[in-house]
Amino acid sequence: MPLAEPLPARLLWTAYNAVQLVFTLLWTAGCISLALAVRAATGDVRRPLRMAATLWAPGLLGGAGAKLVVEGREAIDWSRPYVMVATHESIIDICALFRATPVPLRFMLKQEMTRVPFVGRYARAMGMCFIERDGNRASMVRSLRAATEIVKAGHLLCIFPEGTRNRGGRVGEFKPGAFQVAIAAGVHVLPVAMSGAGAVLPAGGFRVRPGTIRVRFGTPITLPEGSPAEVRDRIARQAREAVVALMDAP
Repeated sequence: MPLAEPLPARLLWTAYNAVQLVFTLLWTAGCISLALAVRAATGDVRRPLRMAATLWAPGLLGGAGAKLVVEGREAIDWSRPYVMVATHESIIDICALFRATPVPLRFMLKQEMTRVPFVGRYARAMGMCFIERDGNRASMVRSLRAATEIVKAGHLLCIFPEGTRNRGGRVGEFKPGAFQVAIAAGVHVLPVAMSGAGAVLPAGGFRVRPGTIRVRFGTPITLPEGSPAEVRDRIARQAREAVVALMDAP
């Protein structure tokens, strides 16, 4: 069991995290306001969407003292659309993925994100899609159809197939929705393994600690032959195995 931090150290970290929280809120609000202004002035989505990678994410990662290490990016053909499936430990994963990906990136987000001030408006304006975790079948079908249209239009879409944040780097089972989108759009699945984000910003509360976040891009997976149900199950297994292998690589 790790030793508890001395009281003075805990007080310093508490003060640091309070400042960090204020900075995070103000920086996010400012960056989103600027991106929405660019969107309104130019009618362009690509430029304000990339601002998340070139302005918002670097500011938050730097403010958190997080070093980002990216591996495998140079081997990917970024001119093609993919369904990217990534592990998920922390909300700061989104910053890391924005920063690590060299092209505009959209996410499938929880429906609750639409109610978050600034963030929900930005996500809708940038063409993100949303899913209700406990929604009915009709709602799920609409969400997956919207996600498929994003990919068919030539965009890169990131989905967290575990459905929730994992704990301690353990990769959970992959839910089939992400792979249904890839099948319907007829695109490759891009596996991505992330580690370290949970130590920088653990789930629950706001406790930031400097550290290294590693993003590893794997080899895109081609859709196999077979019925839709067979393909979905097989590609889900292959994607999870690829992610686990990336996590275990030295």
